[in-house]
Amino acid sequence: MSLKEILLWVLLISGGCFALLYVTLWWLRKRNGHAVRRGRIHSVREGRKGKAVLQRQLQSAMHKLYTLGMRFPITSGYITSVRKRLSGLHAYDEYKLRLETMKMTLFIWGAFACSGIVLLMMKPGIEFAILALLCGVVINSLILDMAISRMEKRLLAQMIELFANVRHHYHQHGMVDEAISEAADLAGAEAGRHARLIHEALTDVDPHEALERYYESAPSRFLKAFAGISYMVMEFGDRIEEGGSIYLKGLGSLAREIQLELLRRNKLDYLLKSLNVIALAPVFFTTPIERWARSSFPSMDEFYQGKWGFITKLSVYIVIIVSYFLLQKLQQTDETGYRAGKGRRVWEQKLYRFPIIRSVVDALIPQQHMPSYFQLTRLLKESGAEVKLEWLYIRRITLFIAGLVLSISTVFILHEAEKTHILYAPVQSGQMFGRLSTVEEKEALKQSEMDRKMMHALNMRADSTYEQTYAALERVSGSIATPEQLSENTRRILQKLGAWNAEYIKWWEVLISLVTGYVAYQMPMFLLYLQRKMRRLDMRHEVYQFQTVISILRAMERMSVEEILEWLNRFSVIFKRPIQKCLLHYEHGPEAALDLLKEEAPLPEFQRLVDKLHLSLGKITIREAFDDLDSHMSYYFEQRKQEYEKMIDSKAIWGRMIGFAPMYGLIFLYLVIPLIGMSIVQMDSYYEQIQKIQ
Repeated sequence: MSLKEILLWVLLISGGCFALLYVTLWWLRKRNGHAVRRGRIHSVREGRKGKAVLQRQLQSAMHKLYTLGMRFPITSGYITSVRKRLSGLHAYDEYKLRLETMKMTLFIWGAFACSGIVLLMMKPGIEFAILALLCGVVINSLILDMAISRMEKRLLAQMIELFANVRHHYHQHGMVDEAISEAADLAGAEAGRHARLIHEALTDVDPHEALERYYESAPSRFLKAFAGISYMVMEFGDRIEEGGSIYLKGLGSLAREIQLELLRRNKLDYLLKSLNVIALAPVFFTTPIERWARSSFPSMDEFYQGKWGFITKLSVYIVIIVSYFLLQKLQQTDETGYRAGKGRRVWEQKLYRFPIIRSVVDALIPQQHMPSYFQLTRLLKESGAEVKLEWLYIRRITLFIAGLVLSISTVFILHEAEKTHILYAPVQSGQMFGRLSTVEEKEALKQSEMDRKMMHALNMRADSTYEQTYAALERVSGSIATPEQLSENTRRILQKLGAWNAEYIKWWEVLISLVTGYVAYQMPMFLLYLQRKMRRLDMRHEVYQFQTVISILRAMERMSVEEILEWLNRFSVIFKRPIQKCLLHYEHGPEAALDLLKEEAPLPEFQRLVDKLHLSLGKITIREAFDDLDSHMSYYFEQRKQEYEKMIDSKAIWGRMIGFAPMYGLIFLYLVIPLIGMSIVQMDSYYEQIQKIQ
């Protein structure tokens, strides 16, 4: 199917869908008009009621599809994965969760089906299957990330309004639970649901246990902080300081944090919007560009059907995949991907049980007295990776083997494809522009078949002489071919024999495969360094949250360092394990326990906070130790605001470069550079022919 036919089919399908939609809407409008004239709809209220009935029917159909899909193993696994992505935003609302899960699933399947149809019309075959799989993975991740980001931003905006309403009602009543209850009725759907859950936890018989259960499902650290601050004020009471109520000051700091986060997300989405689609678009244009180039320049067949064409196309696809995942990392707004205390069985642990693998891994791991061992263990600790050093090396070895085998396999497949191309490709004519006629194509295929028979007759030997080949051709062709034609065909066959026998795995190709395996071997280390860098920002978020908690606790009477650590443990995520270890050793010596906490958590901001707790053990009071906390909080807030601006600017620059890289790669690698190369080859050929004429 030609490019014009594909575009015509796409236009016809789009026009047909548009016409069908227009006729349906016109019919519904006409039907409603007749219904109004006949008196079927007596009021606007009944019209709204009919709309509500239709909405309920659609929701019921979605739930039936959800139940039906969960019965089959093929669909149930995918629906469950979508449900897990959405469960954090729709906790404790099973009806809404199932509805949103099915909406998202149907939308993703529809987008995948449309892209699959377009790719199938372009070029059916194995390449279509690979492209369809690539598009399916990208579309699935893209739609889910966009939907979740939109829901999270809506929740953040509603939380700002919720905190404002809580502040207003707290001024009226002076009671935290009543203020949250009344503010929940005025808030948006998502924020109101979480406010009611927090109110239920605060008024529970055991509020501490109820809050712990809520912390496990809360989708945002701001909601956790809001619930914890409200519980502390309900338990210890509010205090009036220079800046006013400590509860209202805590709400104000949380509101500023949410506003900063919301502005950051909105600006980042604005600067990086549509880049994912731009990065994916070249997938749909590789085949049309190839068809246009081959129809306009017959000499390009040699490139696109050969080894270098396959390598170039593979490179374009790799650039698309890498660019997409890098854009996903740039657009990532997860607050904390790390969760302390996640115990799970990993495949590395199972492999480490085999004696052979254990001996290889133990031989590669540095000895405990070596500096590299301490550097690796420190990197694992600072990055928050939930893996042991042995499992890390199993992962690196596995990636090395996978990269090496994949590279060698690719090289082998390329050589075999090039051998097939040498044997079966039509003989190239001297024509550079336009398209070969049908007669010329048949003649080129006939010459290729003759060359293939002669090559097999010569046993595919590269050392075949000119005289042997010429004599064999002369016997086959008889007196039909002229001596000039026989000489030209002989040189072409000898050239093909040399090229066919040169297609074997070279030493430098093995070296490239080893380098690829080594790069794959180092990938887990690179990800650990990147994770450590990203985790430092999350650690600063948590330290600022600790400061907000301490600003409330320092005003409470009879507050001790151990009680502050217990409260910090409830709010902590990244620092949970170091704080828990500190609490376990606290009875054996507070000073030693706090020193251990500083060693376990290397962040300077957190270490300064621990130093203030160390001073509060007996030298000065907690209030005196944290008397400059307000100024530090304002400084850290402005510092993070400045860091956000720098980070957004750098992400915007990198995002534009990465987003347009696949398009540049498609145009230059797949069209411009091959066209220039083929033009140079053709010009050399024409120059040689002119010299022969002279």
